[in-house]
Amino acid sequence: MTARILLTEPQGSPRQTLEQYRARGGYAALERARSEIEPSALIDLVEAAGLRGRGGAAFPTARKWRLAAAASADQKFVVANGGEHEPGSEKDKFLVANYPHAVLEGILLCGHATGASKGYLYLIEDMAPQIEAAEAALAELRDAGLLIFDIEIHRAPTTYVAGEETAAIDSIEGGPGKPKEKPPYPGESGVHGKPTTVNNVESLAHVPFIVREGADAYRAIGTAESPGTMLFTLGRAAKNPGVYELPFGTTYRELIEGCGGGTASGRAIRAVLPALSCGFLAAEHLDVPIAHETLRPLGSSPGCGGVSWIEEGDDVLARLSEIAQFFMDEQCGQCPPCRMETNQLVHVLKGVQAAKGPGYREQITKITDFARGKGRCSLIEMAAASIVSALDVFADDFAAAAGGA
Repeated sequence: MTARILLTEPQGSPRQTLEQYRARGGYAALERARSEIEPSALIDLVEAAGLRGRGGAAFPTARKWRLAAAASADQKFVVANGGEHEPGSEKDKFLVANYPHAVLEGILLCGHATGASKGYLYLIEDMAPQIEAAEAALAELRDAGLLIFDIEIHRAPTTYVAGEETAAIDSIEGGPGKPKEKPPYPGESGVHGKPTTVNNVESLAHVPFIVREGADAYRAIGTAESPGTMLFTLGRAAKNPGVYELPFGTTYRELIEGCGGGTASGRAIRAVLPALSCGFLAAEHLDVPIAHETLRPLGSSPGCGGVSWIEEGDDVLARLSEIAQFFMDEQCGQCPPCRMETNQLVHVLKGVQAAKGPGYREQITKITDFARGKGRCSLIEMAAASIVSALDVFADDFAAAAGGA
């Protein structure tokens, strides 16, 4: 689990100050980029490093930047998305509260690469510590003359879908924070119809290291297809809950036992859920390296790193019903297939819990197959992922609950 830590080095205060950040090379990347690196070359560097989004979708960062950079417009924007709404994930909150300058330098570097003249730090309206930390960091930047374009803190609604990139744009424009149809993509037409690059705050926080140290240094950490580190959240089910930065290639056993101290209950883990919107991994996969290329064949992904699990003795159907109910409550109502799927998943799981017998697998498969890809955002896929995977991982639990199906 050892590697050079990119984001979360120890510091002497809860919030890393500008002085502390500069002492470890902070803003040297921005100064170098502005004086030595052409915007297109900066995008090439990010592409060579293999940086992917850390919000859950893992989209190649450079591809988003290229789209906005290629667009012709009198104004462009950057949005650092810290609208962390997924239960079990605290990494964005942790990062902005403790290391806001890494995020801000990432915003400014993205602006240099794409030609943006304004940035937004998109945070949830109830994130008081994060907003306070970001405001203090921005004040330090202004006083030091390092704020090369304006960055505004936008307070987002507390709804789950408001964390989606087009929903973030809708909120910044004064809307309710609901997803928009794509295309056009934000890089083509985003905030006020202008080209906009939307990246997760953790994604942007990796960029200064890449610019300072180079793509090869970044790729030396992690795995071939998943370079760098990632922030993982362990909740109170672990003995040592918290946010941990680890290189890709670490295993869930190393994360949960080595960092988290194992389960707080002392019970064995039956399956891991890498994030609420991912597929379950059976206990036999605890030693599989965490990387996109290793988890994809298993029907899962690292997601946003909000790690939870099912332990021996847990009520599996009750947990699945909680997950299904969450997505049903949080879907925004715009897309009929999404409304149908999330409602029907809750209904079918209640039927299984009521021991109504066979047919649940066919119903779940039919519902999710019909709805796949039909929404304005990916909530349809998110709502289905854990339930569909659970049909196999917890086949015996389903059969027993359904009355021997």
